[in-house]
Amino acid sequence: MIRAMVRRALVLAAAFAAALTPVTCLGESSKPLPAKATQELPAELLALLEQKKMPKYSPIVVRLFKEEAELEVWKQDTAGRFQFLKTYPICRWSGDLGPKLYEGDRQAPEGFYTVTPELMNPNSNFHLSINLGYPNKFDRANKRDGSFLMIHGDCWSSGCYAMTDEQISEIYSLARDSFLGGRPSFQVQACPFRLTPANLARHRNNPNLSFWKMLKIGNDHFETTQLEPRVDVCNRRYVFDAQPPPNSPSPLVFNPAEKCPPFVVNPQIARRALEKRRADELEYARLLEDNVPAAPIYSGLDGGMNKAFLAQFPGRVMLAKVMPYASYLPQLPPIPWIDNDGSLTSKWFGTSFSKPVVCDAARASFPSGRC
Repeated sequence: MIRAMVRRALVLAAAFAAALTPVTCLGESSKPLPAKATQELPAELLALLEQKKMPKYSPIVVRLFKEEAELEVWKQDTAGRFQFLKTYPICRWSGDLGPKLYEGDRQAPEGFYTVTPELMNPNSNFHLSINLGYPNKFDRANKRDGSFLMIHGDCWSSGCYAMTDEQISEIYSLARDSFLGGRPSFQVQACPFRLTPANLARHRNNPNLSFWKMLKIGNDHFETTQLEPRVDVCNRRYVFDAQPPPNSPSPLVFNPAEKCPPFVVNPQIARRALEKRRADELEYARLLEDNVPAAPIYSGLDGGMNKAFLAQFPGRVMLAKVMPYASYLPQLPPIPWIDNDGSLTSKWFGTSFSKPVVCDAARASFPSGRC
């Protein structure tokens, strides 16, 4: 039994090495895998995995939060749920709060991204790097462009999430090991900040608010189920955990730039997310009633850095060299829905779960559907 497990690990390691060898990034040519890309996880992290009942080769989810300048790694435990593993303070991110729009705007991306083995670069000029896969389907549908948007080392950023070399070594190894477990990809959830009612209330005047509330749907699915949300794109918007309506004769087909097909949100996931959404809405409304101070729309700085690094890397966060980000924001299309009681919860999930919630954006003129 042990010999069989060892043989399987060796075969997977060889396959992973073969997949990574041809990867190029930022002009790098193909090289044999360097030692930094194959090193074992530190002993204390291996002990933490054992303590949290997380198999070494189980899948991961990476979460990025700009304003807090933190990167979280969540890992699947033996029960099949993603649990929090570790927080890494981000050494440097560039741009401002808000999504990346075009090449050269210095914006670090926000959204849901899928990382596959070919996006892992062991020969990076920035120690090690993980390409986020920007632009994704949502970005392309909204005519956004850019390239080489990474999580990498060296603590320098131009549209990336930069870590220290020591940090990216751990994160890279965790990602590599998740592939060795057989998972073909892992998800990165990049957010402007933790999507709490307090943070959304502070940023209520930001023109990105509707985009951030859309991201919060996927965020809530993850936090309430501890399962990686399935992500699709239609009508230039993210759709989470969609499945065909009952008795549907054909599978769902999503076209990122076209109208959404009829679909239902997985009811078990939607119920849990609904409870959180209702509680968050009440808290958000209370904060607005209390007139909680609103954050400025434009920070005036080029990105940020976790306070843990301010003394170590003084002067790396400077005044922005670009126009105020909010001045050139495009508008996303409105969400088509019919709500019975006017609340945000009913808009996303309907007023009852006795029947599946069906979204059919093509069924009628605006507003149309209850997704």
